[in-house]
Amino acid sequence: MGQATSEPKQVRLDKWLWAARFYKTRSVARTMIDGGKVQYNGQRSKPSKMVEVGAEIKLRQGNDEKTVIIEKISDTRRGAPEAQLLYQETAQSIELRERHAQMRKLNAFDNPSPIKRPDKKQRRDIMRFKNINTSE
Repeated sequence: MGQATSEPKQVRLDKWLWAARFYKTRSVARTMIDGGKVQYNGQRSKPSKMVEVGAEIKLRQGNDEKTVIIEKISDTRRGAPEAQLLYQETAQSIELRERHAQMRKLNAFDNPSPIKRPDKKQRRDIMRFKNINTSE
């Protein structure tokens, strides 16, 4: 019925992304496709696009951009280990994601979050500084 097999079967792109656990719901997958966050074989597509084995999908999830190759087609959502069998992420995509994660980690050290909120005097100084810069 809805087995994850490599035999040719008609499955929509939004349904495949949901079954492969890239997005939590089909409506979120549809929104991401319509918003241009998902590319099918290097082109924007519609949620109703039928997927094929061997196709390349580029998608954004938060700060990460993944490039995956479809290996199997399924229209049912299963557990994460089974969902990972539906696709193969490219080595270049994995390397790029790890590099971006490392850069974000290093950037967090450069921009630490403030320990506390500014007090009244500091807020006034900030407002004064902003008004001086905008009036020029």
